[in-house]
Amino acid sequence: MEKFVESIFYASRWLLAPVYFGLSLGLILLTLKFFQEVVHILPLVFTSSEADLVLVVLSLIDLSLVGGLLVMVMFSGYENFVSRIDLHESTDKLSWLGKLDSGSLKQKVAASIVAISSIHLLKVFMNAQQVDNDKLMWYVIIHMTFVLSAIGMAAVDKMNVKHYS
Repeated sequence: MEKFVESIFYASRWLLAPVYFGLSLGLILLTLKFFQEVVHILPLVFTSSEADLVLVVLSLIDLSLVGGLLVMVMFSGYENFVSRIDLHESTDKLSWLGKLDSGSLKQKVAASIVAISSIHLLKVFMNAQQVDNDKLMWYVIIHMTFVLSAIGMAAVDKMNVKHYS
C-alpha cells in the first residue's frame, strides 16, 4: 500500500506540466503586447517627446524582462519538478538549462522582480509631476520591500549552504 501511495504522489508531479504549458501561453500574450506597443509607437516616433519615447522603451524592456522570467520559470520549474528536458546535442540548448535548482531559481525570480520593479519605479519617476506624493512614497516602499526580500532570501540561502556544507 505504501509503495502505491508513493508512486501516486510521485506521478502527481505531472499535474504541473499543464501549468508550465500555460506559462508558455502567457509568453505568447506578452509577445503580442510587445509588438502592439511597437506598432503603436512607430507612427508617433517623430512627434513624441523624448520622455514619452523613453517611457515606451522602458515598457518594452519591462515586457522583455517579464518574458525572460516566464521562460526561466517554465524551463527550470519543469526540469526541477516534473522531468528533465532531453534535447539532442545538435539542438541549440540554453546554457543554464539543467543548472538551476529551486534555490537558485528562487533567487533569479527575486532578482527579476526587483529589476521589473525598478523599471516600473523609473517610469513613475519620469512622470512624477502627475503622481501624488503619497503614491510615489508607496511605490518606493513596495520596491524597497522587493529589494529587501531578495536580499533576505539570498542571505538565508547563503546561511543554508554554509549550514549544510
